[in-house]
Amino acid sequence: MRKKTFFVFSLLTSIILPSSAKIEETPNLRDTTKVVDIEEVVVIGSPKTNTKLRQQPTAVSIFSQNNMQAEHITSLKNLTTLTPNFFMPDYGSHLTSAIYIRGIGSRINTPAIGLYVDNIPYLDKSAFDFNFYDIERIDVLRGPQGTLFGRNTMGGLIQAYTKNPFRYQGTDLTMSAASGNNNYRIALSHYHKVNQQFAFSVGGFYEGARGFFKNRTLDKWADPSQSGGGRIRAIYMPHSNLKFDFSTSYEYNDEGGYTYGKVDTETGKVGDVLSNEKNKYRRGLFNTGLNIEYQANNFIFNSISGYQNLRDRMFMDQDFSASDTYTLQQKQKLDSWTQEFTFKSKPGKNWQWVTGTTAYYQHLNTNSNVGFGNTFISMLQNAMDIAMAHSPVKVTLTDNSFNSPGLFKTPLFGAAIYHQSTFNNFLGLKKIATTIGLRANYEWMKINYDTQAAMNYSMNMMGQTSSGTYAARYFGKEDHDYIQFLPKIAVTYQFNKANNLFTQVSRGMRSGGYNIQMVSEYLSSSMQKNAGDMENDADVNKALEYKPEYSWNYEVGSHLTLLDSKLWADLSAFYIETHDQQVSRFVESGLGRYTANAGKSHSYGAEASLLAQITRSLNTNVSYGYTRATFKNYESSTAQTNIDYSGNYVPFVPRNTVSVGAAYVFFLKDKTIQSITMNANYRGMGKTFWTEANNASQCYYGTYNGRISVKSKYAQLDFWIENVFNKKYNTFYFESMGSSFAQINKPRRFGIDVRLNF
Repeated sequence: MRKKTFFVFSLLTSIILPSSAKIEETPNLRDTTKVVDIEEVVVIGSPKTNTKLRQQPTAVSIFSQNNMQAEHITSLKNLTTLTPNFFMPDYGSHLTSAIYIRGIGSRINTPAIGLYVDNIPYLDKSAFDFNFYDIERIDVLRGPQGTLFGRNTMGGLIQAYTKNPFRYQGTDLTMSAASGNNNYRIALSHYHKVNQQFAFSVGGFYEGARGFFKNRTLDKWADPSQSGGGRIRAIYMPHSNLKFDFSTSYEYNDEGGYTYGKVDTETGKVGDVLSNEKNKYRRGLFNTGLNIEYQANNFIFNSISGYQNLRDRMFMDQDFSASDTYTLQQKQKLDSWTQEFTFKSKPGKNWQWVTGTTAYYQHLNTNSNVGFGNTFISMLQNAMDIAMAHSPVKVTLTDNSFNSPGLFKTPLFGAAIYHQSTFNNFLGLKKIATTIGLRANYEWMKINYDTQAAMNYSMNMMGQTSSGTYAARYFGKEDHDYIQFLPKIAVTYQFNKANNLFTQVSRGMRSGGYNIQMVSEYLSSSMQKNAGDMENDADVNKALEYKPEYSWNYEVGSHLTLLDSKLWADLSAFYIETHDQQVSRFVESGLGRYTANAGKSHSYGAEASLLAQITRSLNTNVSYGYTRATFKNYESSTAQTNIDYSGNYVPFVPRNTVSVGAAYVFFLKDKTIQSITMNANYRGMGKTFWTEANNASQCYYGTYNGRISVKSKYAQLDFWIENVFNKKYNTFYFESMGSSFAQINKPRRFGIDVRLNF
């Protein structure tokens, strides 16, 4: 009753608010039947480009704030299927932020997709899953972006931008509530232009939810969550050609998660969440950056400084069952600094160029502790009893549990220099533009590790009893460096400013690194041998490292604006060769995952996005992506087998992504309510294989979603529903310790959003 009263009051308040807001609104379709050009309405200052994205030789999807509201996009995970060949599975927690584009992605360790927020890079993917409460626009660039953006943009790049207080003034208040998990959310932001030289914005949000899944062992909700944070942005322009753009933000998350159930191999049904320990994840994420821009007579200079601090803690019941077998507690302390200087030409000239240099440093401390409980001790004791059944020696483990702590320090340093030139009217051909670029990227990384374990036992031999300790410790350090060159060449045929055809060849790179969980794998076997201290063991150091992954991308595409700007079409086709491919595997004991260089893969596919304004009131959109990614050469060796996966499909790569939507606007002459919009969409995805062996997969599935929006001058009320027919499917699957586990999708839910502008 209180919630109903609250929302009725909010709606009435929005209707009678005085008309004192100073908000520059986006032009609506009441005045034109043309598709609104987001890049015309929302002016974005990118330090590395000076032309619109749809005029560049790259495949791109652009989402405005109106798009995000219509599609209920509140985080990167909601972009799945809306962007062709984009897949970010929704499972685990905020820590699990794997992103795949065109068959290229990463489950753990270094990302394959880059992320920039207000032109500040996020180096570690642990920070990728954040709240979009103040985001104004998102650009998703598909295909390698390594020439301009460097490491870990092999699959593509995501750029997010917050509202500019010089362009947008006023106060935004958003309140939301949803069924299914009893979700509630409130966000408040204020944008203020003090004078022609200074403007600022300040805002924050809070969100909470009961959760979707019940832990049947503990009889509690397994995935409750709450989060909150804020952002401050200040822009100072002492002169017309000089700008200081400063931003700082903080977000805190406290949640459950990892709601994995055991899969019945005969029926495929996923069981209940049964962990006997509560899975938890907490994260504090702080970001700050300063962009200084100076416009000279013949060029534009940018200095971009960024700093990120992440502190998190994860507790996971690793056997995902009611037994007391394994647990993992992991803490991360991440600090990263980035500095970039860019020079680029002024717009409108035949020779468009950008050159720059960048340096970055990241220091990550990971403190992990694997706990072994009663069930594990019993399993180990039983195995020892069988092995020593005919021996006069009887060994009894005397500990009920033991821990294996580990400390890992992994500093990283990199630097790069790059240049890219675009020659319009190339060789006198007025409609031809040629782009040539090259980046030289240097990277150095190091690991310091120290991990140990000890377990007490008693031994009885011929009536004589003694006691002792199985113990082992691995510690040491390792480092390596490398240089990568990332070239790009593209040719664009420009029918006019709004229509073009392009082809490009580019190279992408994903950084190498170290597998911190591999040390625990060696430790578990060495402890039984009572190996003692092992410093800089050659086998361990070799197993820790994985090499960089790189790819060659060959692509053709087109950006078209047709029928007097009533129809927009973006088309592309690609072929990708990936070398030294990094894949995620579980260690043989099941105690964690590691990254390995599997060999080679290739993928090919096509993408299409259409946006049509059929009438003044009716618009439609369609996006489709197809990817066929297979291993060209992949052999997997274990202690027991040697398996060749060549020819198998690359896991976590949907074959198809589909999105179809339509919106109809009723324009009203009523002074209070301006319009009512009805929006419906369909999202589909699959088939998706979960393992390199291709023995488990998620078939193609689709969901239906809807939204009704009532809009007045200073308020908007949205009623929405997701997964109308309550379609069930798996969002994640893995195999561990001889069993299969999966997480199912979120059930049907509906909600209400109230947005006030004053």
